[in-house]
Amino acid sequence: MKFFASCGKGLEYLLADEMAALGCARATAAIAGVNVEGTLADAQRAVLWSRLASRVLWPLAEFDCPDEHALYAGVAAIDWPQHLAQGHTVAVDAHVSGEAITHARYAAQRVKDGIVDVMRARTGTRPDVDVESPDLRVNLVLRKGRAIVSIDLSGGPMHRRGWRTKQGEAPLKENLAAAVLMRGQWTKVYAEGGALLDPMCGSGTLLIEGALMAADVAPGLQRHGNQVPSGWQAFDAAAWSALLDDARKREAAGMNALRPVFFGRDTDPHAIRAAEDNAVLAGLAGLIGFKVGDIRSLDTAPDASSEASNEDAAKGLIVCNPPYDARLAADPALYRALGDALKRAVPQWRASLLCGDAELAFATGLRAQKKYQVFNGAIECTLIVCDPVAPAQRRRTDETGAEVAPTLSEGAQMVANRLRKNLHKLKRWREREGVTCYRAYDADIPEYAAAIDVYTTHETTPRTFLHVQEYAAPQEIPENIQRRRLNELLAAAREVFNVPRENVALKTRARGKGGSKYGAMDSRGEFVTVREGDVLLRVNLFDYLDTGLFLDHRPMRLRIAEEAHDTRFLNLFGYTGAATVHAAVGGARLTTTVDLSATYLEWCADNLRENDVGGTRHRLVQADALTWLEADTHQYDLIFCDPPTFSNSKRAQDFDVQAQHVRLLRAAVARLDENGVLYFSNNFRRFRLDEASVADFAKLEDISARTIPPDFERDARIHRCWRLQRR
Repeated sequence: MKFFASCGKGLEYLLADEMAALGCARATAAIAGVNVEGTLADAQRAVLWSRLASRVLWPLAEFDCPDEHALYAGVAAIDWPQHLAQGHTVAVDAHVSGEAITHARYAAQRVKDGIVDVMRARTGTRPDVDVESPDLRVNLVLRKGRAIVSIDLSGGPMHRRGWRTKQGEAPLKENLAAAVLMRGQWTKVYAEGGALLDPMCGSGTLLIEGALMAADVAPGLQRHGNQVPSGWQAFDAAAWSALLDDARKREAAGMNALRPVFFGRDTDPHAIRAAEDNAVLAGLAGLIGFKVGDIRSLDTAPDASSEASNEDAAKGLIVCNPPYDARLAADPALYRALGDALKRAVPQWRASLLCGDAELAFATGLRAQKKYQVFNGAIECTLIVCDPVAPAQRRRTDETGAEVAPTLSEGAQMVANRLRKNLHKLKRWREREGVTCYRAYDADIPEYAAAIDVYTTHETTPRTFLHVQEYAAPQEIPENIQRRRLNELLAAAREVFNVPRENVALKTRARGKGGSKYGAMDSRGEFVTVREGDVLLRVNLFDYLDTGLFLDHRPMRLRIAEEAHDTRFLNLFGYTGAATVHAAVGGARLTTTVDLSATYLEWCADNLRENDVGGTRHRLVQADALTWLEADTHQYDLIFCDPPTFSNSKRAQDFDVQAQHVRLLRAAVARLDENGVLYFSNNFRRFRLDEASVADFAKLEDISARTIPPDFERDARIHRCWRLQRR
């Protein structure tokens, strides 16, 4: 059986790992949650033991939902007396997106109507609604015209542990606090004898959550007490009771062995009093050392002499959620003071810091080994992990042998400044659209002529790679100057993105006979998986000139995903099949991908398998695209054609997009169904469409401006794109 565990955005991969650790058969990260394969016992265990989940949802029904009538009918088809006992109360939570139903409250009302009407007709009584503490909480998710109705086994928000009655002005949810601790590998640090310090502790959430984690206390134990979390009639109360008994035994053993190595500071005495009260309610009285103090006065590691050994205090983890939202007015100077204090007091400790954004994280002056995008409620944040806080610097000396601090050259610093400016400009767009692969720099400074693309992997612990393509320098630029500028650009990029050398794929230009050409590629055979929209794609950054994913065509691929539902899709010159995968995941009935390269078609097949789509519905054809197209007799609803500028393969006729585009488009339009659409694109900068000839057989619309993404707006001529339909 499959169920869904929801969580805050950015916590999906951690939650997938946690679900697997709790014994579930399989857990796959989705948007704001995890799809889990497991039993009802697994789901109930997750309700009690998951530190990261917000809800655990057990599905009852899934159905097409084009409108409110379909929603009501789908809900009314469920046998509600099997799920809701007579006399029990009910509440409905709804989450909607798309055009079918746009108001969550109205959707919840229609679900409630369906439940009430079925219960009244079958039992003669109407259940009451209790939005605060219902016996049965029902959840609706309506997305892309599909509705999923589930039972909320958790009975309410799982971040509420049951101990917090007092909180600061901008409280941190306990499940996000758990993520901060997990990213800092807190349980490993504690097992090795380490301490936990929060120098801006507020009401103590991070420290209390860390202490309960160290003591192996189930996060749902205090929240539920002896109560069954859901009045769902299929809930296994006996299994729940057994889970509680086991959790209490583990709590008793863990609390008995818990070492008092938890330390919190804050400038606000009211916050410290609230933290102390919360610790008492959590059963941690006297185990956390709270103190009023400014971050700037933190000069040494916490003094644990009266509570733990000095050896324990010599290492540990710093966790912190410094101010950053509109209510608490983020101050970069405060972040700088935090970074300086940590480097001074605990240079060899590990740190996991939840910062307002990348700029504030940068303001700490700390070099992060890992960066993660997470959400604290609706606020987008950057979580950085530093290990250690102050890594040993490679010793550099001047001509006299005196040690000098490592610095970027003037040119490299100029490139670094431009990169940071570009990142700041693109930040909101990237986070809003979930873009993890993008162009960060495109010869913005003419002397530093290269393109820098960023690829962030889709992994439990994401990695960042840079793909750097050097542009040809003018002949009058000496080669030694060209090399120096490239090295400065690389130094700036590694500084800004904090990536090791081995994560930089460099494609350099080599001067020689016939002009400047790209030199030999690496041969690492290393593929990594990235996410684009709803699909996963494999890229190879080192072995080929291109990576397997043309980033400038991102909007076109996302458009195909939106329009592909129930279509017959044709991808001409399909390359590695990224557009095909978008169409397949978007619901295409059939797809056909044509390319002359067996390597690219195998890559396409791997991409399809990566997304659990494949089989006979997705046809791969190795052929010359134009020759195959003119011989094909099938009809298609949606065609994407992105030909190369020129091709001279030994296995096919030479192809020139300028000379042969009318012939190509005539053949492609002939294969369109009556209402079909053809998208034609190419990257030849001097391309001129023969509009008069094409107009004889197709209606034509230039949509180029709508297909250039923000990260390529500096080069609006990167490609041209047209939408064609049959006349």
